[in-house]
Amino acid sequence: MRQLAEGEKTAMVMVYTNDMLARGEVIAKEGVRVSIWLRTQGVPNYIHLFKAQVVSFAGGSPKTLSFSEMFIPTVQVSAFHLAPPQQDPLDYDASEQNRAMQPMEAMVGSFILKGSVRISTQTDVGTSLDVMRTAWLSIYDAEIVNPHLPQFHVRTPMLLVNSNQIYLGML
Repeated sequence: MRQLAEGEKTAMVMVYTNDMLARGEVIAKEGVRVSIWLRTQGVPNYIHLFKAQVVSFAGGSPKTLSFSEMFIPTVQVSAFHLAPPQQDPLDYDASEQNRAMQPMEAMVGSFILKGSVRISTQTDVGTSLDVMRTAWLSIYDAEIVNPHLPQFHVRTPMLLVNSNQIYLGML
């Protein structure tokens, strides 16, 4: 891992694609909220992970790999969050009126995410998704499991999912 420059920090993150899970450290500017990093204009073309631990689901049974550095194309990322117990402040104002949490499940590759999406009380989820102007949807109070990894169980207060690469099921 390279030396941090002044004004930089590291954060442990978890990155999901349709056929793998990677956990590693990213380097970001001090003022960046890593939990919403993929929504910012400064998002890189590749997520550069240091000390990456990977579980690959391509071609049969899960395979674990380790890399000192790994580059994941951001366009292939389906879900992203800070690795627990790290957390940033949530990306919404709880006192905002006309908003409600809607329980849902999302499928990201072989991962199942149970949590809630925050939508307008003036519309339904389908309409909200149709008019949404961001590719990254926040899921709150999420529990993530994978039937191919019975020991895998992650809880996170918030994660970002690529709305073009996931399947949503409403509860």
